[in-house]
Amino acid sequence: MTSSTPSSTHTPVVIPQEAFDWYDEYAHGDIDRRTFLSRLASLSVAGLSVGIIGSALIPDYAKAEQVSFNDPAIKATYEEFPSPEGHGTGGGYLVVPKGLTEEQKAPAVLVVHENRGLNPYIKDVARRLATEGFIAFAPDALFPLGGYPGNDDDGRAMQRSLDSAKIEQDFIAAAKWLGNHDKTTDKLGVVGFCFGGYISNFLAAALPDVIDAAVPFYGTPAKGELLDQVKGPLLLHFGENDKRVNATWPEYEKTLKANKVVYTAHVYAKAQHGFHNDSTSRYSPKDAELAWQRTIAFFNQYLG
Repeated sequence: MTSSTPSSTHTPVVIPQEAFDWYDEYAHGDIDRRTFLSRLASLSVAGLSVGIIGSALIPDYAKAEQVSFNDPAIKATYEEFPSPEGHGTGGGYLVVPKGLTEEQKAPAVLVVHENRGLNPYIKDVARRLATEGFIAFAPDALFPLGGYPGNDDDGRAMQRSLDSAKIEQDFIAAAKWLGNHDKTTDKLGVVGFCFGGYISNFLAAALPDVIDAAVPFYGTPAKGELLDQVKGPLLLHFGENDKRVNATWPEYEKTLKANKVVYTAHVYAKAQHGFHNDSTSRYSPKDAELAWQRTIAFFNQYLG
């Protein structure tokens, strides 16, 4: 992996690395909220209370809007799609550039959320892609349960309650639906974050002839024999301090090299897991912007 320039301090709250690591465990269901807060209380940090550290780490989605939902350059709607091998019917957030004429089509990008449903940050990512000229669709894995509940704790619990194999089939169905949409070209990309990074890798393996470009942000690879099916191209983003995900990369890279898959991987120095998410103190503005510029350039290259 190549390294970008180290990120600058992006929040007045200087949080110990242990707290970031514990939040990662909490966010991925390895520890519960009580254990997470108990561990924070064990830190001896001058001037920082558990409440200050906790509130800095837990997402505040009011910070996440970069493109307004009523931006005149886009049109956003909620759409449903058939998922016969998954939960029967799926749903998500479709964003289309308003500049398209009746005859015009645009390349499409599937946007995949983290492990807690379609939250406001992911919707904003879809809108950002639409302002760049792509048709973006962000499915909600929680659609069978009524959709993202408005808070991450409930969202994580809801997603854990669903059959993971059926969730994967829902995203396969979403990709096929988007690729066949009457306003999209024959080019389809996928970008995802955390769990969505895994799904991006998974779709690159499960649908190698459908996915034309995959961009996993801090995502683990597809599992088992499926991994050998990846054709790429791939653009992979990693945070240097994300030990859990980074531990999976060396073997993944060996497989990609052995199969002569076109890929580029970047590690962002001192960045945390979730560094692109602008709703928490894990956000690294400089690294997020660089990764996003690289992502748009990659999609323009392979989908344009």
